[in-house]
Amino acid sequence: MTISEVPGKQRTPGLSWYDLVLEDDRPPAEHLRTRVPYTARTQYVPVERYTSRAWHELERTHLWRRVWQMACREEHLPEVGSYVVYEIAGDSYLVTRTREGTIKAYVNACLHRGRALKDFDGRCSEFRCSFHGFTWKLDGSLRYMPGVDEFPDIEADREAWRLPEAKVGTWAGFVFINPDPEAEPLEDFLGTLPQHFGVWDFENRYVQAHVAKKLRCNWKVAQEAFDEGLHLGATHPQSAPYVGDGNSAVDVYGNYSRQISPSGTPIDDIPVDPAEKDILARMLDVREGEELPIPFEQRTTARDSMASAARERWRDVLGDAVDEISDAEFVDHWNYAIFPNLHPWGAFNRIVYRFRPNGDRHDESIFEVMFLTPFSGERPPPAPIHWLEVEDSWTQATELQTLALVMEQDTFNMEAVQRGLQTTRRSHLITSDFQEDVVSWRHDLLTDWVETRAAEGGR
Repeated sequence: MTISEVPGKQRTPGLSWYDLVLEDDRPPAEHLRTRVPYTARTQYVPVERYTSRAWHELERTHLWRRVWQMACREEHLPEVGSYVVYEIAGDSYLVTRTREGTIKAYVNACLHRGRALKDFDGRCSEFRCSFHGFTWKLDGSLRYMPGVDEFPDIEADREAWRLPEAKVGTWAGFVFINPDPEAEPLEDFLGTLPQHFGVWDFENRYVQAHVAKKLRCNWKVAQEAFDEGLHLGATHPQSAPYVGDGNSAVDVYGNYSRQISPSGTPIDDIPVDPAEKDILARMLDVREGEELPIPFEQRTTARDSMASAARERWRDVLGDAVDEISDAEFVDHWNYAIFPNLHPWGAFNRIVYRFRPNGDRHDESIFEVMFLTPFSGERPPPAPIHWLEVEDSWTQATELQTLALVMEQDTFNMEAVQRGLQTTRRSHLITSDFQEDVVSWRHDLLTDWVETRAAEGGR
């Protein structure tokens, strides 16, 4: 039995990623190619999870105020007093670096009359409310209040008037927060994920590009466009000859999952059987009659050629360590998903996605794309966020290079999906038995975090 043949699962016939990589000159390490199948509790997703204001409010209470979520990168807090305003589903937090060098996160609201303490990212020596001047130190303790004699309750117990904190954890250069004081440690939440990312050294990368686009759809609609390869033939027809769909790997590890689309192999139902040289030409966007920019010999495959070229491109950064890295880590699309809304691409890809509601709107979202790029010498400063409005094209974000065109194709569907969900007569959507397992997995977890906790009346 091949690795492709998983008992109890129905998948598109053909060689899967798990078997495909065994034919490479350098297969991935065993822990990266081990199959971890997922059996969904249900393949029917309630439509109200995308369209209901009531469900959005349950998410705010039972998900966003309870779960670990990425707020920023450590490089966004380079100095004492650097802070980021992180907003999620109507809540706002100040993530800052204290004088002791630690990172703290506070609810972004004055404890006097409730004004947001900060409106934009920046750097400060204290958090001072611009309404009446109440002021807190970077460690969250109350420093000053006006009319001290008029607030005897505060003066009697100043410690009780510290800024409320969220828990903070870091991994791979990412800063996570969790508003729940009883939350499990971030390390426990992530499980074995650090083992997967160990050699990819995300700590020593910098934000080369950061683009955020507002969308007229629920945050899950946006995210689920990147959970599977089933859409490749229809949404990205230019990639059909060289990015497999039914060949994908789909694995679930607890609070994280991954979907790997292999390069150098066509989608399952392509009407022609392209030659390896033609596949390579499409991968490199080479026009008819033009020469290939990298070496190709008839006895090699497109995967071989791309892996060899990528290995040499990375040699300046990684040195001779590139010779020990698998072909798949250089050429395939390793889309990891950390519940509920972060997608750091693994291996030697630069892409990171984050999806969240746009403010407190259940039918709008913010989709962010970052490039995390290795560097040598002094760390370059992180790129500022380039905001795109709903009407703006991704192609205005030239820093995303050719990825902008792919993003344009993906977002073309999203608003139409939201409209369709609001008008469909069906109460549930259906997910496939293999390629859409990541969608099923996330909704199973949403059932645990949101639906079950709401039914139980709290935790």
